[in-house]
Amino acid sequence: MKVLVIGSVYPRFHEDAEVPWLRTSIAHLKKAGVQVQVLAPAYKGLKSHEIDGTKVNRFRYAPASLEMLTHEEGAPSKMASKPWLQLLAIPYIISGFFKCLSICRKWRPDIIHAHWPFPHAYIALGAAKLFRIPLVLNFHGAELLLIRKKKWVRPLLKFAIGQAQAVFANSSFTAGRIMAIRDVNVEWSPYGTTLDEGVKQHEPHTVNGKFKILFVGRHIERKGIRYLIEAAKFLPRDQFEIRIVGVGDLTDELKKQAAGVAPESAEIIFTGKLSPDALANEYRTANVFTLPAIVDSKGDTEGLGVVLIEAMELGLPVVASNVGGIPDVVIDGISGILVPEKDPEALAKAFKKLASDAGLVRNLLAGAEKHIAACFSWDKIIERQIQAYTRCIKK
Repeated sequence: MKVLVIGSVYPRFHEDAEVPWLRTSIAHLKKAGVQVQVLAPAYKGLKSHEIDGTKVNRFRYAPASLEMLTHEEGAPSKMASKPWLQLLAIPYIISGFFKCLSICRKWRPDIIHAHWPFPHAYIALGAAKLFRIPLVLNFHGAELLLIRKKKWVRPLLKFAIGQAQAVFANSSFTAGRIMAIRDVNVEWSPYGTTLDEGVKQHEPHTVNGKFKILFVGRHIERKGIRYLIEAAKFLPRDQFEIRIVGVGDLTDELKKQAAGVAPESAEIIFTGKLSPDALANEYRTANVFTLPAIVDSKGDTEGLGVVLIEAMELGLPVVASNVGGIPDVVIDGISGILVPEKDPEALAKAFKKLASDAGLVRNLLAGAEKHIAACFSWDKIIERQIQAYTRCIKK
């Protein structure tokens, strides 16, 4: 079986940390005997190349100095800060469309698997129709957010969904949003972690001094970091420490908020962006991982929360908000603790409960291990994916 995977982003060189989950999923597809090529846009003139033995076909859509619509930050965020980048959208789609035709004419894949269907469904449709190749669309949530801001996107997505032979969603939350656009069968196709087996552990971490609460992620509104900082007010300084890893548009604002927290409250430490080794150390020395996500002012929230799966596999119990795709990962009281969004007191209560009950921590880690094995192991994800491909080919 041959599969052409289309995406807006793919690693540009071996050490590139872009979309590690997509890179890992392709590695597992190849391990299962599937031949894979990737179609992705160029970045600043980047030519076609290979990553992990997989051919990455790059399509050019602008002069090299302007080819920065994708990579390093989501295209919607880039276009919001630099509106002139929207002018590149049309050449992006046209160039990708013709590159896809060329690849399919020469290589003749059995399946076209397009991630982020807006706009990549329209890059794939011509080749899918002309060469009668089944089209699989894979939604991750961000493209569905565009509907709230740009009403004209809805009919385009509705049409594209109707042309696909299978539709994948990264979470049940994303699946619900797809079915609100068009009543179709949606395959739940999450992704697992990119952690090596050697670093995984399932034993609670020792509490050295204070009970350390860890957040890792971009400092943006939907991560809900401001509510984590508010939760510090309900946590004694001599018992708890909050460590916030990462950077983002809200970093300065969040630091000002943290500076206003009472001295007797939990200490809040901003680590900034960390090296892989330093980040690994944060996970090793933490006692709980938290993702206090919210539905933000744009209606956006967490599509899945794969960072929670990774924290579980590193031996950390998790506390997270009951929003978006998070409940697919965190089953309250079984694989973690769910709290209402925007509720600092509920967050603090959950942290105190874990700090005082080692038996609960062990039970949650055991439940998380079972849940991940059942739903988020790459072998099972890829097995379901290949079964869907096979059904498409037989239609």
